[in-house]
Amino acid sequence: QVQLVESGGGLVQAGGSLRLSCVASGIRFRYYVAGWYRQAPGKQREMVASITNSGATNYAESVNGRFTISRDNAQNTVYLQMTSLKPEDTAVYYCHVPSFGWGQGTQVAVSS
Repeated sequence: QVQLVESGGGLVQAGGSLRLSCVASGIRFRYYVAGWYRQAPGKQREMVASITNSGATNYAESVNGRFTISRDNAQNTVYLQMTSLKPEDTAVYYCHVPSFGWGQGTQVAVSS
């Protein structure tokens, strides 16, 4: 059974930083693309960042230069380092491995 478990969300002031983690189990994680998505209230879920099995990364324009996605295949973990956070970054953040599903989400709230 595949499980994706996120952690690291919380409440932070604008300009602050958070690091999200997602631990995968039940799959040979090192072979798959992994990504972070987010969904704000009343909005559609959107891609934030993705990373291939070889480490190539891709970012949404809105977070490029502020967020960094990385992975530790030995720990079956993908990270999202978020800096210079803005109130518009407030959302539930989800970990996603295509073909295997989604995590339960972790809430990020940025106050102005």
